[in-house]
Amino acid sequence: MDYKPKKSAARNSGPQGPQSLSEVHSTVDTNLKGNALKRLFAFMGPAYLVSVGYMDPGNWATDLAGGSRFGYALLWVLLMSNLIALLLQSMCARLGVVAQRDLAQASRELYHPIANVFNYILAEIAIAACDLAEVVGMAIGLQLLFGIPLWWGMAISVLDAFVILFLMQLGIRRLEAFILGLVLIIGGTFAIQMLLAKPDLGEVVVGFVPGIPNTQALFIAIGIIGATVMPHNLYLHSALVQSRKVTRTVEGIKSAIKYNIIDSAIALNLALFVNAAILILAAAVFHKNGYNGVSEIQDAHRLLEPLLGKSYAPALFAIALIAAGQSSTVTGTLAGQIVMEGYLDLRIAPWLRRLITRLLAVIPAILVVTILGESATGDMLVMSQVILSMQLGFAIIPLLHYVSDKNRMGQFAIGFWAKLGGWVSATIIVVLNIWLVGEAVMKWASEGHWFVQLVVIPALLFSLGMLFYITLKPLIAKRLPQAKVYLPHGAFKGVDLLTVPEYHDIAIALDFSEADHKSMEHALHIGGKLANYYLIHAVETAGAWVMGSEIQDMETNSDVQNLEEYAAALRELGYHCEACIGYGSAKKAIPLLVKEKGADLLVMGSHGHQAFKDLIFGTTVGAVRHAVGIPVLIVR
Repeated sequence: MDYKPKKSAARNSGPQGPQSLSEVHSTVDTNLKGNALKRLFAFMGPAYLVSVGYMDPGNWATDLAGGSRFGYALLWVLLMSNLIALLLQSMCARLGVVAQRDLAQASRELYHPIANVFNYILAEIAIAACDLAEVVGMAIGLQLLFGIPLWWGMAISVLDAFVILFLMQLGIRRLEAFILGLVLIIGGTFAIQMLLAKPDLGEVVVGFVPGIPNTQALFIAIGIIGATVMPHNLYLHSALVQSRKVTRTVEGIKSAIKYNIIDSAIALNLALFVNAAILILAAAVFHKNGYNGVSEIQDAHRLLEPLLGKSYAPALFAIALIAAGQSSTVTGTLAGQIVMEGYLDLRIAPWLRRLITRLLAVIPAILVVTILGESATGDMLVMSQVILSMQLGFAIIPLLHYVSDKNRMGQFAIGFWAKLGGWVSATIIVVLNIWLVGEAVMKWASEGHWFVQLVVIPALLFSLGMLFYITLKPLIAKRLPQAKVYLPHGAFKGVDLLTVPEYHDIAIALDFSEADHKSMEHALHIGGKLANYYLIHAVETAGAWVMGSEIQDMETNSDVQNLEEYAAALRELGYHCEACIGYGSAKKAIPLLVKEKGADLLVMGSHGHQAFKDLIFGTTVGAVRHAVGIPVLIVR
């Protein structure tokens, strides 16, 4: 029997509306015959994309500082942070699998539209801040390895937006394989460096025993926790798990949740290894040799060769940094797409969305480096972590409210111990991050920055008020008398009043690809021999864009001849048919011809553009569908 949650108040989200990351939604089949290992392999992937956020360049500074100043003493903090992350990420996977919503869609369902606009703006700022850390980290890696100027390295990172687009065209599994390859590079380079460093295994084991040497260690421990759980990872994971096609039965959903938890445990433990390796490397190399103040990435790179005695040690460090920056930027831009579509139900061309996300990080980074110099990169990394800290509560608390609600999650709502662990983790993270933000703001205010006093502090106070609203609103709503629940799309009204439409003027968009025959077959089946048919084609040559109908080049003449041959062949079969040529962008030419001919139905096939051609020509179907005011049948 198919599983259905008890209640859903969602509008235009989840199963009833636009799907999260629709281009890869349910594209990976998990209903495979074979043993459990084969099924687990089908589910593995989303957590690896998430795990890179836990080993991004923004985490390196805190790990380096903790290891160089206090040796192995703060390893237990990394372990605790990893357990919190595993709990929260497993809840995100549960949300995506059970409710078929990402976290942005779930928040839109829980809160007032004004609150959701605020959440969206905050999420975009947080993603841009996270992206800033990745861009700076990758640029530093390119500079250390190849000597490329820092701002050139940042400019190169803009190309990542197109790398993501290309990989998404190949399918989610190719993207996951690409990220896994980068993760293995990071893990492999640090494994080699740890062997070179020869850490004291006894001291490493003692480092996992909780303890805080002094107040300075407490501050660094807070920084490690604050930099570990990233808000964009929560949005990302809840969307990525929906790329798996899951049988919508109780047993099917239970199985999907189990395999996703296993996937998360493996991936996040790999992230724990990387973070621990950075801290252990700093402890065994820098702390042991009296270098207790190493927190800058450039300083760590410079000291590795003389202290380890190996010329290739700095190169391994830089390669890992580039891989970390590259992998993290991929997931950050995907998260940007998720929050825009989830909070605003706004969908724009993927390449444009990803390019905007990247430029929001690259442009400020280049300006700061140009104006303040390369020494400001460390401050930029710190600033990015402070901004990320502000958004954590606005992501974690809606997640806990949603997965705890039995009306929405049914029998898959989390139990008492998971709730307790979740709320304790949320409290720890929110309180510690409020402390971190407060410390940073007080420092800036003491330096006399007017912008901090007039803008930053009021904005933070408003954000704190919104955080109370986010926390209390679902709790108060549960205690209020429940109004009658209406189905998202209304109640069943019967089918006796339905009328079957008749189409008399049917437009058929042709692009001389394999899809043309299917388009014509469907159109002729619908209209029969009583309808009028308009065969439409747009000439998209450069000359056609400029000269329009006056163009007389070879391609235009060939297209006109082909279209007339189609029309003549249909007329011989007894159909009323007319050939119609448009000029310039198909997105504009097709709607103009449809309106000019007064068509009441448009039939289109999937166009032949793929991968990089989409960057040039765009996706015609979506643009045309929004531009015409008649039904559109898309034939695949």
